[in-house]
Amino acid sequence: MAGDPYWNHNVHYHRAVLAAVPDGCRTALDVGCGDGLLARKLAARVQRVTGVDRSPEMIRQARAHRSGDVTFVEADYLDRGALPAAGYDFVSAVAVVHHARFEDAIAGLTRLVAPGGRLVVVGLAHNQTPTDWLISGCGLPASKLHARLRGGKGGPAGMPVEDSPMPWGEVRAAARHLLPGCRYRRRLLWRYVLVWDKRRDGKRDDKRDESRDEKRRGGP
Repeated sequence: MAGDPYWNHNVHYHRAVLAAVPDGCRTALDVGCGDGLLARKLAARVQRVTGVDRSPEMIRQARAHRSGDVTFVEADYLDRGALPAAGYDFVSAVAVVHHARFEDAIAGLTRLVAPGGRLVVVGLAHNQTPTDWLISGCGLPASKLHARLRGGKGGPAGMPVEDSPMPWGEVRAAARHLLPGCRYRRRLLWRYVLVWDKRRDGKRDDKRDESRDEKRRGGP
């Protein structure tokens, strides 16, 4: 986005996260906030924003750049006592879930979403099939062009980096199983964007998901 201090594939999809913020959102949590860049952007749209990261160095950098009504917390979102359950209308996680077992990561994130709230995940996976490699190859020209226009790829010093252990197809299947009714889209620059709305009664929407699968199979 214009005005960002640096550009990389994660920052490129901040716009997808921001576009998913519901109108009237009061509280937001950015999980794995790093130096707080996305959290500060969220603060322009949300009343109260919290950024959480388990890296002391990332939280130090985030607090050094803090502006507006943003709070940064050094904690692990998987720790059930670290953050309030069902405490946030909007939860974002960019390049976070692959640092843990996928099922554990999703469970940890959905626990934090308030009833009627929204979860947005920007994640990555690895290539396994010929189609995976073809799609990834199509992203190379776009990545090089964006990097050239923005002075190359960059990011905060000390940001933890790790490859995803899961292939694209496995991530998609697991997401649809764990988050019935979610919207999953693979994007060009080696990321997927996942959007899931929690029911107001806090329950999973299994019936809607089962109905959708039946229609795909030609059932009622």
